[in-house]
Order: sequence, then structure tokens, then C-alpha cells
Amino acid sequence: MTPCAERLADFYATLTPQSLARLADLYAPGARFVDPFNDVTGVEAIARIFRHMFAAVDAPCFEVTSCLAHDREAMLAWTFRFGAASARREIVGVTHLRFDAEGRVVEHIDHWDPARQLYEHIPVVGAVLRALRRRLSAH
Repeated sequence: MTPCAERLADFYATLTPQSLARLADLYAPGARFVDPFNDVTGVEAIARIFRHMFAAVDAPCFEVTSCLAHDREAMLAWTFRFGAASARREIVGVTHLRFDAEGRVVEHIDHWDPARQLYEHIPVVGAVLRALRRRLSAH
């Protein structure tokens, strides 16, 4: 793992509302952040996404499960867990990162499947999505 990727993996593994103050040390001022719900530019906009996460879900935490890094790029595989102990949920995904010459993130793109990992658990919507997936499957 490159030092840049390792520093970011450690940051996410210990992410708290208080540690969000360190985002400007890790992300370039014009960094772009993309996930299935957001496409924002700038450290403050990125911080807003994480503040919303802490407000919207119980006990969120990231576990970085692997990292592939080369030069100024890295791919972090991760598991995001959230929710009360009795209803704990998991989302598995991968983040593609690009770093600037100072080692700060300039592009952060999260790849994960919200249909399968979130929407399919909603009663009516989930049934429709599961049926659609079965219909489109090659099986």
C-alpha cells in the first residue's frame, strides 16, 4: 500500500464526526467525490456528505478489506456497516482514488450497488427489483 492510500485507509477505519476536521489534510481543495447518490467538488461538500451520514444512520463504520495501489492511484475495497445491533446492515464496495503530487485525494469515486444492497430490502420496491434481477439474469 502506498503511504497516501494507507493514510486514507486509516482515516476511514477510524472515522468519527470529530475526525472530519482532518479532511482538508487528506483531500485537495478541489477534490471530487462521487458515489451512487452524490457528485460533489470541494472539501466542504465532501464533509457535508459525511456529516449527513453520521446524522442519518446509527453507528456507521468502515472496514478497509484490501488495497491495490500504484503511483498516484489506489483502489480500496471496503465494508460499510451501520444500524442498531439488532438490525445491523452491510454495504460492500470499492473506492477508486487519485492523488495529487502532495499525496492529497483529487478524485474519490465509490462503486457499489444500491439496488441490491439497499433498495431490495424495502418491502414493495425490493420485490420489484428482485423480480427484475431474476428476469434479466442469465440463469
